[in-house]
Amino acid sequence: MDTRSLAVFISVADTLSFSRSSEQLHMSVSAVSRTIQRLEEELGQALLVRDNRSVRLTGAGQEFREYARRSVAEWQQMRRQLGTDKELAGEVSLYCSVTATYSVLAPILEAFRTTHPAVEIMMHTGDQADGISRVLSGQDDIAVSGRPLRLPQRLEFLPLLESPLCLWMPAADCAVRQLALSARVDSPEFDWSTLPFIVPERGITKDILDAWLRDSGIRPRVYAQVAGHEAIVAMVGLGLGVGIAPELVVRASGLGASVQPMTVADSLPPLAIGLASLRRRLQNPLVKSLWDVAGQTYRAPV
Repeated sequence: MDTRSLAVFISVADTLSFSRSSEQLHMSVSAVSRTIQRLEEELGQALLVRDNRSVRLTGAGQEFREYARRSVAEWQQMRRQLGTDKELAGEVSLYCSVTATYSVLAPILEAFRTTHPAVEIMMHTGDQADGISRVLSGQDDIAVSGRPLRLPQRLEFLPLLESPLCLWMPAADCAVRQLALSARVDSPEFDWSTLPFIVPERGITKDILDAWLRDSGIRPRVYAQVAGHEAIVAMVGLGLGVGIAPELVVRASGLGASVQPMTVADSLPPLAIGLASLRRRLQNPLVKSLWDVAGQTYRAPV
């Protein structure tokens, strides 16, 4: 049993998906499966229950996940203590959306590789709405996220940049666009119930949108709730409704030509984008090093 095998198990235990873990770890699905099988043979216990539709942890698997996390963390700490020089070495787990990897993280990672070449970034990607919860649950050390309206006390947030939050309508001529242009949407008298809304199903932008709708006295006609800003922009571009998304996402998505921002009476607040981490995790030199490089890269305010 080695730390690499433990890291594979931790990934599968977190994702409950062999295919997703294979993508994250840059391994084949069969290699991930063989690693889990070897661990189960060594332990003499089934760690996962598998069928054609799902993967779930057994009772032994839940206990072993905690052991694996402790063991990997202790091994990384030992490597640092016994190192022959002061160079940081080990792994930092980072979660972000696909858009954030190149629109926010690229300059940070470039600078970090130069200053800390022995530290590996274990990157996990998915819906940006999951970033805060993954950090709070201990699945990842750091997440790229928007700033929550209410920041949990045990969470630290490092602002890096701001992106305007806009309400978008289709750029092509369609029924939704005609409705949006048929009257002044920046007028308090505009009847918002005529417009179909495509809204986030969860996350920080959903909280911001809900607060804006409530403060503006708008009861929207919700056409769909979807996960991810990119999906909202795509559906708006197809003429299915109007929707909220950061300007940064629209520019990076390649769908900017298919949507246009709407001018509204009360503008939405900008979205602060940055890094989120548990305060206790920032006591780890590896995590703190990435945090500091990010702040220096963007010259973020303290």
